[in-house]
Amino acid sequence: MINLSLQVFCNRIVAADCITAEDVRFLARDVLPDGFVCRDEADMLIALDRIVTFADTSFGDYLVAAVVDFAVWGERPTGYIDAGVASWLVSTLRAGSGPTRLAARLAREIVREAQASDEALIAFALAANRATAETDRIRELLAA
Repeated sequence: MINLSLQVFCNRIVAADCITAEDVRFLARDVLPDGFVCRDEADMLIALDRIVTFADTSFGDYLVAAVVDFAVWGERPTGYIDAGVASWLVSTLRAGSGPTRLAARLAREIVREAQASDEALIAFALAANRATAETDRIRELLAA
């Protein structure tokens, strides 16, 4: 079950269409001081990455740390990403339209932190990071 204060926080962020550094401090201090307690909470914040137009860089840092902690050390088996956790992560990070830069970073950091990861997450992390690197190159070429 999702924390009501997290739902209120997300509603406010969506209405404002941005996440400030102060929002991130409030989230970490008051809304989720102990991290995620369920996958739905992680899903909500991962979805914010796709929804908001602007997010302070501290949001990405917070989200990566929180999701890595939850997925690698909070889910069972501890320290390992099994097929069930990998399936959840790939589906939430892909979200139908492909990974964002932050989703690619999340996948990479989870694989790096875990003692072992299911091959589905490893394949997704490699593909996501390759896709975001190609997108960055295309943007650089178009900007030149």
